[in-house]
Amino acid sequence: VMFSAINTFPPKGLNPFLLNSKTGEIRLTGALDFEDVSSYEIQIEATDKGIPPLSGHCKVVLEVLDVND
Repeated sequence: VMFSAINTFPPKGLNPFLLNSKTGEIRLTGALDFEDVSSYEIQIEATDKGIPPLSGHCKVVLEVLDVND
Protein backbone atom coordinates (compact mmCIF):
# COMPACT_ATOMS: atom_id res chain seq x y z
CA VAL A 1 0.00 0.00 0.00
CA MET A 2 1.25 3.47 -0.91
CA PHE A 3 0.04 6.59 0.92
CA SER A 4 -0.08 10.09 -0.54
CA ALA A 5 -1.52 13.48 0.36
CA ILE A 6 -4.01 14.46 -2.33
CA ASN A 7 -5.29 17.74 -0.87
CA THR A 8 -4.35 20.02 2.02
CA PHE A 9 -5.85 23.05 3.71
CA PRO A 10 -4.29 25.54 3.89
CA PRO A 11 -2.79 24.86 0.44
CA LYS A 12 0.76 24.72 1.85
CA GLY A 13 -0.51 22.72 4.82
CA LEU A 14 1.77 19.73 4.29
CA ASN A 15 4.95 21.82 4.74
CA PRO A 16 5.24 21.28 8.52
CA PHE A 17 4.51 17.56 8.14
CA LEU A 18 6.23 14.55 6.61
CA LEU A 19 4.06 11.72 5.26
CA ASN A 20 5.76 8.32 5.01
CA SER A 21 4.44 6.89 1.74
CA LYS A 22 5.07 3.29 2.83
CA THR A 23 3.59 3.33 6.36
CA GLY A 24 1.19 6.30 6.25
CA GLU A 25 2.82 7.76 9.36
CA ILE A 26 2.57 11.55 9.62
CA ARG A 27 5.36 13.30 11.53
CA LEU A 28 5.81 16.92 12.53
CA THR A 29 8.95 18.47 10.99
CA GLY A 30 8.91 21.83 12.80
CA ALA A 31 7.09 24.00 15.28
CA LEU A 32 3.46 24.98 14.74
CA ASP A 33 2.15 28.43 15.64
CA PHE A 34 -1.53 28.90 16.54
CA GLU A 35 -1.40 32.55 15.41
CA ASP A 36 -0.29 31.51 11.90
CA VAL A 37 -2.59 28.52 11.34
CA SER A 38 -5.05 27.15 13.90
CA SER A 39 -5.97 23.94 12.05
CA TYR A 40 -4.82 21.75 9.18
CA GLU A 41 -6.77 19.31 7.01
CA ILE A 42 -4.90 16.69 5.02
CA GLN A 43 -6.68 14.31 2.67
CA ILE A 44 -4.80 11.01 2.43
CA GLU A 45 -5.16 8.40 -0.30
CA ALA A 46 -4.04 4.80 0.19
CA THR A 47 -3.55 2.78 -3.01
CA ASP A 48 -2.67 -0.91 -3.21
CA LYS A 49 -0.53 -2.54 -5.89
CA GLY A 50 -3.22 -4.87 -7.22
CA ILE A 51 -4.44 -5.15 -10.79
CA PRO A 52 -6.50 -3.04 -11.00
CA PRO A 53 -5.24 -0.95 -8.06
CA LEU A 54 -7.82 -0.12 -5.40
CA SER A 55 -7.74 3.00 -3.27
CA GLY A 56 -9.32 4.47 -0.16
CA HIS A 57 -9.41 7.99 1.24
CA CYS A 58 -9.49 9.62 4.66
CA LYS A 59 -9.25 13.13 6.07
CA VAL A 60 -6.84 13.96 8.91
CA VAL A 61 -7.75 17.08 10.91
CA LEU A 62 -5.16 18.62 13.22
CA GLU A 63 -6.18 21.43 15.58
CA VAL A 64 -3.35 23.55 16.97
CA LEU A 65 -3.83 24.64 20.60
CA ASP A 66 -2.54 27.98 21.83
CA VAL A 67 -0.60 26.97 24.94
CA ASN A 68 0.25 30.60 25.79
CA ASP A 69 -3.36 31.50 26.64
